[in-house]
Amino acid sequence: MRGSFLRREDGSVAVEAMIILPVIFWAYLCMFAIYDAYRMFSVHQKAAFTISDAISRETMPIDDDYLDGTHDLFEYLSRSQGQTSMRVSQIWYDEDNDSYRADWSEVRGSISPLSDAQVSNWHDKLPVMPDNERIVLLETWSNYDTPFETGLTADEIRTYVFTSPRYAPAVCFDACN
Repeated sequence: MRGSFLRREDGSVAVEAMIILPVIFWAYLCMFAIYDAYRMFSVHQKAAFTISDAISRETMPIDDDYLDGTHDLFEYLSRSQGQTSMRVSQIWYDEDNDSYRADWSEVRGSISPLSDAQVSNWHDKLPVMPDNERIVLLETWSNYDTPFETGLTADEIRTYVFTSPRYAPAVCFDACN
């Protein structure tokens, strides 16, 4: 009698399902959380490229209202209302000193503007440029919270986009102070 009980196989599928279903459900949530993190990074990249391209096409000086509007647009496009910081800078290359310089740098959010000292040796971050060439650098920071508690930690999405001015040799901020 004891041996026949140990050899019985009815009910084993239910026991196996009780063991494996929580693991499958957790794996599905993890895959969704990873997919969502990559999707949000992609959305932020696309929004940053859009804003940077819009700024690079300006032929008239931009001002605080313009940057407030682009920051609001970035928050709308990236779907992260009120949780972002943005820094827009115009940087030029000085071939004589082999260094980069900041024409201007403006921020929205909780970061500080770039200075000449910070960008002077950014050879590994910025492209190779001819003497006196300028680029518009857009940096964004946004908090990202995972949709489920699966072991992934909340993190910050940071974008870093540089674009050459399109229709003018430089983008001026507030009448090029």
